[in-house]
Amino acid sequence: MRIALDTNTYTDAAQGERKAVDVLQSADEICIPFVVIAELRAGFALGTKGKKNEAKLTEFLNTPRVKVLYPDEQTTHHYARVFSNLKKQRTPIPTHDIWIAAMTLQYDLVLFSRDAHFAGIPQLVRI
Repeated sequence: MRIALDTNTYTDAAQGERKAVDVLQSADEICIPFVVIAELRAGFALGTKGKKNEAKLTEFLNTPRVKVLYPDEQTTHHYARVFSNLKKQRTPIPTHDIWIAAMTLQYDLVLFSRDAHFAGIPQLVRI
Protein backbone atom coordinates (compact mmCIF):
# COMPACT_ATOMS: atom_id res chain seq x y z
CA MET A 1 0.00 0.00 0.00
CA ARG A 2 1.17 3.53 -0.83
CA ILE A 3 0.14 6.07 1.78
CA ALA A 4 0.16 9.82 2.29
CA LEU A 5 0.99 10.72 5.86
CA ASP A 6 -0.72 13.53 7.77
CA THR A 7 0.85 15.52 10.58
CA ASN A 8 -1.13 13.83 13.35
CA THR A 9 -0.32 10.30 12.23
CA TYR A 10 3.40 11.10 11.83
CA THR A 11 3.29 12.40 15.40
CA ASP A 12 1.47 9.26 16.57
CA ALA A 13 4.13 7.05 14.98
CA ALA A 14 6.99 9.17 16.33
CA GLN A 15 5.50 8.74 19.80
CA GLY A 16 5.29 4.97 19.33
CA GLU A 17 1.50 4.66 19.00
CA ARG A 18 1.02 1.05 17.94
CA LYS A 19 -1.56 1.49 15.14
CA ALA A 20 0.46 4.26 13.49
CA VAL A 21 3.69 2.28 13.74
CA ASP A 22 2.00 -0.80 12.26
CA VAL A 23 0.58 1.17 9.31
CA LEU A 24 3.97 2.72 8.53
CA GLN A 25 5.76 -0.62 8.82
CA SER A 26 3.32 -2.28 6.43
CA ALA A 27 3.34 0.51 3.82
CA ASP A 28 5.23 -0.09 0.58
CA GLU A 29 5.76 3.65 0.13
CA ILE A 30 5.22 6.52 2.55
CA CYS A 31 4.61 9.90 0.95
CA ILE A 32 4.72 12.98 3.09
CA PRO A 33 3.38 16.22 1.62
CA PHE A 34 5.66 19.24 2.02
CA VAL A 35 2.98 21.01 4.06
CA VAL A 36 3.06 18.21 6.66
CA ILE A 37 6.80 18.76 7.07
CA ALA A 38 6.18 22.50 7.46
CA GLU A 39 3.52 21.88 10.12
CA LEU A 40 5.83 19.52 12.00
CA ARG A 41 8.72 21.99 11.92
CA ALA A 42 6.45 24.80 13.09
CA GLY A 43 5.51 22.62 16.05
CA PHE A 44 9.16 21.82 16.72
CA ALA A 45 9.98 25.54 16.74
CA LEU A 46 7.38 26.12 19.44
CA GLY A 47 8.29 23.10 21.53
CA THR A 48 11.09 22.29 23.94
CA LYS A 49 12.43 19.25 22.05
CA GLY A 50 12.99 20.89 18.67
CA LYS A 51 16.46 19.49 17.98
CA LYS A 52 15.50 15.98 19.04
CA ASN A 53 12.30 16.07 16.96
CA GLU A 54 14.13 17.51 13.94
CA ALA A 55 16.75 14.75 14.12
CA LYS A 56 14.00 12.11 14.26
CA LEU A 57 12.20 13.71 11.29
CA THR A 58 15.41 13.91 9.25
CA GLU A 59 16.11 10.24 9.92
CA PHE A 60 12.55 9.38 8.85
CA LEU A 61 12.78 11.46 5.66
CA ASN A 62 16.02 9.67 4.72
CA THR A 63 14.34 6.27 4.89
CA PRO A 64 14.26 4.66 1.41
CA ARG A 65 10.47 4.11 1.45
CA VAL A 66 9.76 7.77 2.27
CA LYS A 67 9.15 10.34 -0.47
CA VAL A 68 8.42 14.04 0.00
CA LEU A 69 5.64 15.39 -2.21
CA TYR A 70 5.80 18.91 -3.63
CA PRO A 71 3.03 20.61 -5.59
CA ASP A 72 3.23 21.16 -9.31
CA GLU A 73 0.81 22.48 -11.91
CA GLN A 74 -1.22 19.26 -11.85
CA THR A 75 -1.61 19.61 -8.09
CA THR A 76 -3.32 22.96 -8.58
CA HIS A 77 -6.09 21.30 -10.60
CA HIS A 78 -6.72 18.77 -7.82
CA TYR A 79 -6.61 21.57 -5.26
CA ALA A 80 -9.16 23.60 -7.21
CA ARG A 81 -11.56 20.65 -7.50
CA VAL A 82 -11.31 19.77 -3.81
CA PHE A 83 -11.66 23.41 -2.76
CA SER A 84 -14.70 24.07 -4.97
CA ASN A 85 -16.44 20.83 -3.94
CA LEU A 86 -15.94 21.61 -0.26
CA LYS A 87 -17.20 25.16 -0.79
CA LYS A 88 -20.33 23.89 -2.59
CA GLN A 89 -20.92 21.36 0.23
CA ARG A 90 -20.35 24.11 2.80
CA THR A 91 -17.84 21.86 4.54
CA PRO A 92 -14.60 23.87 4.56
CA ILE A 93 -11.40 22.38 5.90
CA PRO A 94 -8.04 24.02 6.69
CA THR A 95 -6.06 25.14 3.65
CA HIS A 96 -3.11 22.92 4.50
CA ASP A 97 -5.42 19.92 4.49
CA ILE A 98 -6.70 20.82 1.02
CA TRP A 99 -3.07 20.66 -0.19
CA ILE A 100 -2.65 17.28 1.53
CA ALA A 101 -5.86 15.98 -0.08
CA ALA A 102 -4.87 17.35 -3.51
CA MET A 103 -1.50 15.60 -3.49
CA THR A 104 -3.02 12.39 -2.11
CA LEU A 105 -5.47 12.34 -5.00
CA GLN A 106 -2.87 13.36 -7.58
CA TYR A 107 -0.57 10.47 -6.70
CA ASP A 108 -3.40 7.97 -6.08
CA LEU A 109 -2.44 7.38 -2.45
CA VAL A 110 -4.32 6.28 0.64
CA LEU A 111 -4.47 9.04 3.26
CA PHE A 112 -3.43 8.12 6.79
CA SER A 113 -4.94 10.78 9.05
CA ARG A 114 -7.07 11.08 12.18
CA ASP A 115 -8.78 14.24 10.89
CA ALA A 116 -12.47 13.47 10.44
CA HIS A 117 -13.04 16.43 8.12
CA PHE A 118 -11.35 14.53 5.27
CA ALA A 119 -14.59 12.51 5.12
CA GLY A 120 -16.04 15.50 3.25
CA ILE A 121 -13.87 14.51 0.27
CA PRO A 122 -15.56 11.29 -0.90
CA GLN A 123 -13.03 10.52 -3.64
CA LEU A 124 -10.25 10.40 -1.02
CA VAL A 125 -9.36 6.88 0.14
CA ARG A 126 -8.47 6.92 3.84
CA ILE A 127 -7.21 4.56 6.49
